Amino acid sequence: MEILKKRILSDGEIHEGNILKVDGFLNHQIDIPFLQEIGKEFYRLFKDENINKILTIESSGIAIGSMVAQEFGCPLVFAKKSITKNIAGDIYLTPVESYTHGTTYGVIVSKSFLGKEDRVLIVDDFLAIGNALDGLIHIVKESGAELVGCGAVIEKGFQGGGDRLRKKGIHVESLAIIESMDCENKTIVFRD
Repeated sequence: MEILKKRILSDGEIHEGNILKVDGFLNHQIDIPFLQEIGKEFYRLFKDENINKILTIESSGIAIGSMVAQEFGCPLVFAKKSITKNIAGDIYLTPVESYTHGTTYGVIVSKSFLGKEDRVLIVDDFLAIGNALDGLIHIVKESGAELVGCGAVIEKGFQGGGDRLRKKGIHVESLAIIESMDCENKTIVFRD
């Protein structure tokens, strides 16, 4: 997606530790018209899959998931990173290790929101090692729902998570795949 690549180059910031900050438009301050284009692109890529649920993880995935769900005309379900008093009943629970935060947390989804009748598209802002997607895929499988695919706005191809998931036969679409980032020279190379 060329407009995304241009936005990453103009507004993204590269930091030590393979960190790409895009918080000025994607996951802290959110450019809604731009995010609507992201939702339309995911719809274009998966429109023939009869998707009836979008699944993401809090918190950065919620805005993206909302735009994708709006395009598909279906509910968005987001996995919570902690148990709260307003989740009652049975839950799906799986551990997820966060690369960015350097911690492991349990993500949960109420069993009342995912089931055998669902065809699920998972979306998130980043795909690096793939831990968050692994956790969400586990929840989809545990629920008996059908995983249609996974969509990432930005994939860090050099960290291998997307390629690993593709080798497992999972349909993964990333709107921009970064092959390499150089913090010192402030350069980003995209996969064609």
